[in-house]
Amino acid sequence: MSYINKMYGGNKQPQPAAIEKNPNRVMGGLRGQGVDSYKMLGEDGFEKEIPTQRYVRSLEDKLKAQSAVIESLQKQINRLSRSHESIESFIRSKKG
Repeated sequence: MSYINKMYGGNKQPQPAAIEKNPNRVMGGLRGQGVDSYKMLGEDGFEKEIPTQRYVRSLEDKLKAQSAVIESLQKQINRLSRSHESIESFIRSKKG
């Protein structure tokens, strides 16, 4: 019975919480489908274009992804500048 329980038991693999999708593709798909915004007639008689929540959410996801990339690049720049400064000081100490 333990073999059958092991094979068909309740130990299920946890599902990932959210599927990581490329925000550029999501935004492009929404624009291509024409659901990135809707038009509404205001009280003043003018037509207003309002972005949908899905489109705004995709913009926020894109912003988060770009912020993470910028942060990692900033860390790299800081690391390289410290390395450069230490090499410069080493060379100056050897010259003098």
